[in-house]
Amino acid sequence: MEQRKQVRIVPISGDHLDEIAALEKICFSTPWSRAMLAEELDNACSAFLTALDEDGRVIGYAGLQVVLDEGYIANIAVRPEDRQKGVASQLLQVFIDFARGNKLAFLTLEVRPSNTAAIVLYGHHGFRTAGRRKNYYEHPKEDALIMTLEFDYGTENGIPSGTENSL
Repeated sequence: MEQRKQVRIVPISGDHLDEIAALEKICFSTPWSRAMLAEELDNACSAFLTALDEDGRVIGYAGLQVVLDEGYIANIAVRPEDRQKGVASQLLQVFIDFARGNKLAFLTLEVRPSNTAAIVLYGHHGFRTAGRRKNYYEHPKEDALIMTLEFDYGTENGIPSGTENSL
């Protein structure tokens, strides 16, 4: 990995939407539209973050949706010229810290099996392959690996696993 890039990670705002929508078109074959991204601003179950460089330019972003005690990472994208500099890792770590702090049972995401760099990144953060979704992606058609990071909390009440009987 190249030298770690200094970024400021902040919640996305309406001011970031044009740059994030442009980044979606660069990074994904089926990008989210600006309107879809804007809807997430008002979604109480979503947390979308952006990584800004020293000039305030969007160089990456990530989205998380939380349902009960489950975290679903919807998107992680970084400008091609800023990849391999720790930007995605920093965004991902914010979500991992959030999940631990809020006692989520797990974080999960889908990734193309051909996206080796992303698979390695997620593996370094403790995610493991938990399954496969057949023909999940289009353009080109490809399965998705389901990668999950589980935490040591019960799904009912946030009590660490193994302590339920000792209360």
